[in-house]
Amino acid sequence: MDPARILLVEDDDRLAALVAEALRKAGYDVEVCGDGAEGEARLRAEAFDVVLLDGHLPGKDGFDVLRDVRRDFKGRIVMLTARDDDIDQVLGLEGGADDYITKPVAPRVLLARLKALLRRDAPPAAAEAATAEPAEAMDFGPVQIRPAARELRVHGEPVELTTAEYELLLFLACRAGQVVSREDIMQGLRGLEFDGLDRAIDARVSRLRKKLGDDAQSPERIKTVRGKGYLFVP
Repeated sequence: MDPARILLVEDDDRLAALVAEALRKAGYDVEVCGDGAEGEARLRAEAFDVVLLDGHLPGKDGFDVLRDVRRDFKGRIVMLTARDDDIDQVLGLEGGADDYITKPVAPRVLLARLKALLRRDAPPAAAEAATAEPAEAMDFGPVQIRPAARELRVHGEPVELTTAEYELLLFLACRAGQVVSREDIMQGLRGLEFDGLDRAIDARVSRLRKKLGDDAQSPERIKTVRGKGYLFVP
């Protein structure tokens, strides 16, 4: 199997060199650029499995690149954000990023997150999946999930989801009627432990509610169970 191809868009030359070296030592095929506009052009012209995208770049801001390529780019998008900057994290997650990593990042943490992301795309026989994807359509009143097509329909109309949003929806729908903790979600979707601070799951649930037409203030489809996790109502 060919190594995953990664585009690192980072304007800090020293950091870019360190990250690229760690990724190459782990067997990944890595390309580097330091400008947002150049990064977007390469994403549109070349095939990459993952883009590691700094949030603040010369030429074109990383969050603007995320917004403009998310619909067309089929690979994984990981935002590199400033340490402890919640605004960066929220912007990235709400913009459709699959994950975010704070800088500076330890190589082992970066490699673990990448491995978890890429494992989701592995063929079913090889993937270390937390659960098998159902073959049959799943109907919940106006909400229909078609796993064979990886499709969501609400009131018969197709709703576009990012890969990360679809996977979270399916994970919750397969456990409809059960309260699922954030720990279980993180372990099931990322293969990582929940550190109690990661806001990715909460942000993704918020986006899913909007796309399902669920009331953000009083949701009926994906309920928050305080202190426990989330409940997908069948």
